[in-house]
Amino acid sequence: MTSMKIVVDDKIPYIREKLDVLADEVVALRGADITAADVRDADALIVRTRTRCDERLLGGSKVRFVATATIGFDHIDTAYLDRAGISWTNCPGCNAGSVAQYVECSLLQLQRLHGLRLAGATIGIVGCGHVGTKVRAVAERLGMRVLVCDPPLGLADFVPLDVIEREADIVTFHVPLTRDGQYATWHLADDGFFRRLSRVPYIINTSRGPVVDNAALLAALDEGRVRGAVLDVWEGEPRVNLDLLQRVLIGTPHIAGYSADGKVNADNMVIDALCRQFHLRHPGTIVPPSLPATFTYSGDPLQLYDPLADSRKLKASPSDFELLRNNYPLRRECF
Repeated sequence: MTSMKIVVDDKIPYIREKLDVLADEVVALRGADITAADVRDADALIVRTRTRCDERLLGGSKVRFVATATIGFDHIDTAYLDRAGISWTNCPGCNAGSVAQYVECSLLQLQRLHGLRLAGATIGIVGCGHVGTKVRAVAERLGMRVLVCDPPLGLADFVPLDVIEREADIVTFHVPLTRDGQYATWHLADDGFFRRLSRVPYIINTSRGPVVDNAALLAALDEGRVRGAVLDVWEGEPRVNLDLLQRVLIGTPHIAGYSADGKVNADNMVIDALCRQFHLRHPGTIVPPSLPATFTYSGDPLQLYDPLADSRKLKASPSDFELLRNNYPLRRECF
């Protein structure tokens, strides 16, 4: 046991037992409530997206290491941490399988309930990192024609966004949120994007809310330029556009990546990085909980996860966005 204090978001599952092995003191707090006073004498801070890690929080503290148990890190002021000599890490790809599961199950529900024929349909995947690559594999397994757009990668078989605007029956977004530069993604799907669409597609967004201009999407739905939408992320969340929530076919509270498998992947990546940073003896690998012994899998992905169940809960009580997200019953990705 080392002389160490760790502050951790209390909604990060499965990790506490390993942290208790590594540190003398582990303080678990609601992510949005973590203050400068809480971390002043901490050595490490482990968060999710709801904790803004910047000079206001960390200035004058003992913290030398920050980990976010998420793919995204736009809630971390990396420039400040670098200047302050504070090491940081995120968990790229940790929940890629979970998001791919969400997209697959959403597509299956669109097929079953809304007449979308998946075999032979054209899907445009915008962003082909960890998540987009797995979504591509899902789409190919479903017999779909796949178009991929990811300008920063610039691979030979990728297409410009305008090809997706012309040819896609479904457009799904899997990009980080960036506001500046040549490849900015803030409002990537804006009013101009929706007006250029040729095929009246379905829109899916599981990346970051502002990648899709929510007001423009609502107008496109109302005007018939978009056939339907699946949204897991929202501008202004946890407060969402209530009109848009009722118009989308599936609307969920930012839980596409919330599988037990994805959370365990993130936990293990955080523990690995923490042990490297402080030269600690590794406490062992975390494994996800088993499915109930009575569970019998028929081969239908919707048996493992049905996004409509989450959508019904959010539509019934939009003000419970954070409550639903923070108390989400983690699903398994596989049998």
